[in-house]
Amino acid sequence: GILQHPDGTVLKQLQPPPRGPREQEFYNKVYDSDCCDSILLELREYLPKYFGVWSPPTAPNDTYLKLEDVTRKFQKPCIMDVKIGQKSYDPYASAEKIQQQVSKYPLMEEIGFLVLGMRVYHVSSDSYETQNQHYGRSLTKETVKDGISKFFHSGYCLRKDVVAASIQKVEKILEWFEGQTQLNFYASSLLFVYEGSCPATAVRLSDVTLAEKRRVPKGLLSGGDVLEYNNNIHLINSTENGKIEASVSKGLSKFYALHKKACSKRHHSQLSLKVENSEQDNVWKSSTCITQEHLNGNVLPQLEKVFYHMPAETKESANVEVRMIDFAHVFPSNTKDEGYIYGLKNLITVLQNILDN
Repeated sequence: GILQHPDGTVLKQLQPPPRGPREQEFYNKVYDSDCCDSILLELREYLPKYFGVWSPPTAPNDTYLKLEDVTRKFQKPCIMDVKIGQKSYDPYASAEKIQQQVSKYPLMEEIGFLVLGMRVYHVSSDSYETQNQHYGRSLTKETVKDGISKFFHSGYCLRKDVVAASIQKVEKILEWFEGQTQLNFYASSLLFVYEGSCPATAVRLSDVTLAEKRRVPKGLLSGGDVLEYNNNIHLINSTENGKIEASVSKGLSKFYALHKKACSKRHHSQLSLKVENSEQDNVWKSSTCITQEHLNGNVLPQLEKVFYHMPAETKESANVEVRMIDFAHVFPSNTKDEGYIYGLKNLITVLQNILDN
């Protein structure tokens, strides 16, 4: 259902009444040029930008919401859609609708959120792993932490930088909800997006020779005397004859690199939450961890010589977006949205547990 406009925005077809007009009215209210309500003005920070409605010349009766493509700036966007709140039905839902929604995920009221799907780029295999809504509905109180942690795994390691940045973003949205009593949100979601590709720093080891390269994951070691540190390369297992093996682990990870990507155009087509490449600078943290027992004595001094000159760790956070989406069930209120707040707090707790463990 999501199309991409040639200008880089995305088009969401308006749903049948009353849901479609209600969502359009919500966007019109928040993005009204005359709006001076501080609560709504702040809310804009947590939504995709809204550019009005659009209809194709060939079908003028079809109406689409024209929205910012939140994935546009990412090279390999990792995307997760999480429905928030204790109820996925609104106050005007019929008994049949309530029963239908509750039966889909009985734990919604207790957990306060539901993973609707995710798409994760794995650096190790240069491919995406996709999970649909059935995956999210299979998660229990005991498995939800591990279930969500899959979204933050690159194939090499857990992207703790992304988890930490995501927590900060969700906390800002929680602060907004704690301070407003105008609107209640039902069946609305948070869209998480982060950069899955890892800029590589090529380090020239002119005086380091690897006697043998065994069990080296594709793309980690380049030819000649250049060793590419992609996201997570860990030199481990010194052998008795002085050779080392390269493997994938937590060490030598996230080296500082500036990596420009040229802008490439894509055809106007249906969008499965793909991204147009755009020119960008990606800054990645340095987190070097080399232990004596993991490296052969002859190689260690050479690596120390190389990494001594690596740039210091940057304090900038990972490139992460967390935006609120889906507003077909937003209603005026005069109380805090306790159901949404409950879901946000529980989600933050799960993310914090992933980070801590």
